[in-house]
Amino acid sequence: MTDDAAPGLPDLRASDADRERVAEVLRDALAEGRLDMTEFEERLEETYKARTYGELAPITRDLPVAGVTPPLVSLHKEPLEEGGWAGRIVGGEGSSTWAVAVMSGFQRKGRWTVPRRFTCFAFWGGGEIDLREANFAAGEVEINCFAIMGGMQITVPPGVEVVVRGIGVMGGFDQRETGVPGEPGAPRVVVGGFAFWGGVGVERKKTRAARRQEKLDRRAAKRELRSSSRDEEGEAHRRILEGHKDLLRGHGPGHGRGAASREERRERRHED
Repeated sequence: MTDDAAPGLPDLRASDADRERVAEVLRDALAEGRLDMTEFEERLEETYKARTYGELAPITRDLPVAGVTPPLVSLHKEPLEEGGWAGRIVGGEGSSTWAVAVMSGFQRKGRWTVPRRFTCFAFWGGGEIDLREANFAAGEVEINCFAIMGGMQITVPPGVEVVVRGIGVMGGFDQRETGVPGEPGAPRVVVGGFAFWGGVGVERKKTRAARRQEKLDRRAAKRELRSSSRDEEGEAHRRILEGHKDLLRGHGPGHGRGAASREERRERRHED
């Protein structure tokens, strides 16, 4: 909510669900490297202490999510893939062109722009390069990794073509994703470099939001299947019941005639 919101709205009381939505945004920001652990803990404490929307709004104001707006808190993130791959190949320069980790680590993840050529070096350290939410400066980008007694992990989204050309000495480059065809219009990622007593891993993985949406879709499909099954079972029971009714109607008159015949035979025996 902005400071010039309608008077009185910031004073509305927030619910436990509102606070939990804000906490989820903070957890995502921590995982993406937007917040460090100290900032995360401070903001999380403020979240659970907040009593109104006016107290909740500033907590996520500098994070890439929609603001807290009464009566509902809208924290939905629009999928970056909206508009197709063409919307993610943006041209221009990358957010950064290199990274170094010496007895330490580095990360490139979240919403950033991969340059045409990215070079990274790790010595007794490690690095994480996550392209799942990234834009690309060109239709083909090159990532050169040099790992000396260290390791790096590259994560690409489904649909991206990966070509691994790195060389390993007492180490290696993960080749499992090489040869998997890409989607039309998707970027191509070429992984090169050198690994000595180290390794470079490459994996294809969906974003957390995509996995969550798939889970929701599966649940909806199961609910629809259960509902359909209940309808079919109800229809089957109805047919069985109708069949029993027809059977009873068909035997009723015959049963009456049989009873009448027995009475007539008794009367004839008495007469004789």
